Amino acid sequence: MSSEKVKPSLISIVGANVGIGVVKTLTYTYDLATLPFYTVLQRPWKTWRNRFTVFAAVDDVPNASPAGPWSRRVDRINEAVFEGMETVDQLTRKAVKQYADEVCFGWREAFGEEEEEQPDGKVFIKQLQGDYQWMSYREFDEKVDLVGRGLMSLGVRPRQNVCILAETRMEWMLTAQACLRINIPVVTLYATLGEDGIIHGITETETTHLITSQDLLPKVIKLLPKLPSVTHVIYMESRITKIKPVVPSGVHFLPFSQLECLGKTADTELRGEVPGPEDTAIIMYTSGSTGIPKGVMITQANIIATARGFQTMVPEGDPKDAYIAYLPLAHIFELCCEMVAIALGVRIGYASPLTLTDKSTGVKTGTPGDATLLRPSVMVSVPLILDRIRKSVTEVAESKGLFSKMFFRHVVTYKAFWQRYGYDTPILDLLVFNKMKALLGGRIKVVATGSAPLSADTHAFIKACLGCDLIQGYGLTETSAGATVMELSDMSLGRVGSPLAGTTLRLVDWPEAGYFSTDLPHPRGEIVVGGSTVSKGYYKNEALTRECFKVENGKRWFYTGDVAEMYPNGTLKIIDRKKDLVKLQFGEYISLGKVEAEMKTCPIIENICVHGSSFHTYLIALVAPSEKALEQLALSMNKEGLTFKEMCEDPDIKKTATQQILEHAKKCNLHKMEIPTKIKLCSESWQPDSGLVTAAFKIRRKQITTYYQKDIDEMYSKST
Repeated sequence: MSSEKVKPSLISIVGANVGIGVVKTLTYTYDLATLPFYTVLQRPWKTWRNRFTVFAAVDDVPNASPAGPWSRRVDRINEAVFEGMETVDQLTRKAVKQYADEVCFGWREAFGEEEEEQPDGKVFIKQLQGDYQWMSYREFDEKVDLVGRGLMSLGVRPRQNVCILAETRMEWMLTAQACLRINIPVVTLYATLGEDGIIHGITETETTHLITSQDLLPKVIKLLPKLPSVTHVIYMESRITKIKPVVPSGVHFLPFSQLECLGKTADTELRGEVPGPEDTAIIMYTSGSTGIPKGVMITQANIIATARGFQTMVPEGDPKDAYIAYLPLAHIFELCCEMVAIALGVRIGYASPLTLTDKSTGVKTGTPGDATLLRPSVMVSVPLILDRIRKSVTEVAESKGLFSKMFFRHVVTYKAFWQRYGYDTPILDLLVFNKMKALLGGRIKVVATGSAPLSADTHAFIKACLGCDLIQGYGLTETSAGATVMELSDMSLGRVGSPLAGTTLRLVDWPEAGYFSTDLPHPRGEIVVGGSTVSKGYYKNEALTRECFKVENGKRWFYTGDVAEMYPNGTLKIIDRKKDLVKLQFGEYISLGKVEAEMKTCPIIENICVHGSSFHTYLIALVAPSEKALEQLALSMNKEGLTFKEMCEDPDIKKTATQQILEHAKKCNLHKMEIPTKIKLCSESWQPDSGLVTAAFKIRRKQITTYYQKDIDEMYSKST
């Protein structure tokens, strides 16, 4: 019986290897025959020249050292776009004047929702949506004025905080623009922020007027008894639910659509105040990975500086291009990216992670996702989403058999190789990769990613499969999302580019962990950011502001806590995080963030939190597994019909999954002490509303370890 099972397997393996051998022979023969033709046609020497580009260099100052300060030397910014611009309103008005009748913002019609049962018995809520509806720059400008006057007619005055607690949508940007035009600071809270975070942000900023969405009203109404400062709640109506919500007395509730009506009848003397560059534009509360959310005070000039620096990502944008907006506008990264689009006349189409592609969980089978309709040319993402795209595409290819698996790996490696040398692969694109590009509309030219390091493997994979420029950036809320960004001509993988125009970086020694600016072959140290993107500090927290923001030699600097190394061409690679460092019992320092970044590329792992204790000699890991990967593993072990929780707890599945994860860790070239000894598969949902991850799906280490403390104690109590 065993021989009968082995024989077909051997035949399939031999057949697949022979088939791939034939494919490789044909492709290499084709390469030799067509290389001269492609060299003339595609002019790869343009890419070759980029290998010698110096993107940033140490400033020419007395006693300069490898520690910096480093400044950008290459950018493709159209200075005319931002010339003389100091505030958000100035930039918006300039765009309105230049692109008055061009379309500016788009949103999809919504007709309702319905339940759809999946083959595995699960039921998803599907949204029934129509085409995109569009608004011109001129129409948007008129609405901004009306909403601003409407808010003032309700008692809001310049320099008085207004809070927005809502998901990303056109009304969010409309409200923010209206407030910033008349110098009303906007307090931003993630829609997924926990109750304590919402209460803290609104109470600390003494917000009287809260702008939210109809979908979040139940949450807001529940919290109102703990929000004594709130007198008005303005809600953006649901495009699906037409039933008027039941609201409590004592607080004035108003539909967002009535703001415009109030603006039309408001006193014409309500003009607000013209903002200055140093006025606070945003008080941004992050769902940070540690502690109570902190409010970062971001000025009008900070936003302009970051938007100007980000322009290098899309220097030739025009109204024919489209930007797909689906990340939280409550984060400065998305807000600044949309400001770039506005400044360049690029259409912004609002979308949702649940309806982004045809295969998204909120899209009815057979109907188009947001990207298919919008056909964006520019999008921003976070590493977790790109990792998920890579895993899902790979799973589909590998589910079709051994030959398909080997063929797919070959063509991805093949295309990535030629891309590095400046060549396109038009035939492979036509046969294989255009189908993948169609997942995001087929017109993507640039994908930008930030918020966390992206692995070099995923970077190369996405570039190959989508046939676009993939650029990484690095920044924090405290630097208005702007610290570094790659140039389109930067062909490096696993790095985050060079300092933004107008920004400088330094590397500060961290002796405890062995990082010094004198290290060879590359200087290393904690990243310290200075320049026009550095924010004013933390709202009502002078002590923490003094600790993290320092004025040195007449310049304001922010100490990030992130550790990097600087390459000779002036590009940065994030290698560690001071708060992620743990010292094991024998004195070894381990970077938890580094281990997590490497292990996250394992197909079984959706997300991971590695934990270490100074009282023990080894690491452990809490893994949020990919449900699809776990189901495939269960099927291969003849364990069908198990729930996700049952699969996570099944001893055989746990053992096999752990073995596969540890084997993957070894392939990632992690040192023995960096590989977790014990692993727990977590069946709980690691979503932002759980409080275990941020809105950008970065783990909240303290919250995760607190939640799983009993499991952690158990893993450490049992001898290895």
